[in-house]
Amino acid sequence: MSYFSHHVFFCCNQREAGDTCCNAHGASELQTYAKDRIAKLGLKGKGKVRINKAGCLDRCDEGPVMVVYPEEVWYTYVDKEDIDEIVNEHLVGGRVVERLRI
Repeated sequence: MSYFSHHVFFCCNQREAGDTCCNAHGASELQTYAKDRIAKLGLKGKGKVRINKAGCLDRCDEGPVMVVYPEEVWYTYVDKEDIDEIVNEHLVGGRVVERLRI
């Protein structure tokens, strides 16, 4: 059994001005939103969900990106509604959100 049921990594890498990066698309703000949402749902902690910031995940052209383990599912997202859908469908319901999957 793993320590968390799901471990989610948000690429929050910031590159030089003008270079493509996830943080230029609001990754840090949406990572914080996801973390707060998980806490409000009572899903934070051992045996539950962990939301982390990550450095570059090397998929800048598809960003912003996040990856959910243990399923190893990569997502892109645009806004809070996309994050809500990933939380509700994947992290709570166990269903991959195909429209956001990379």
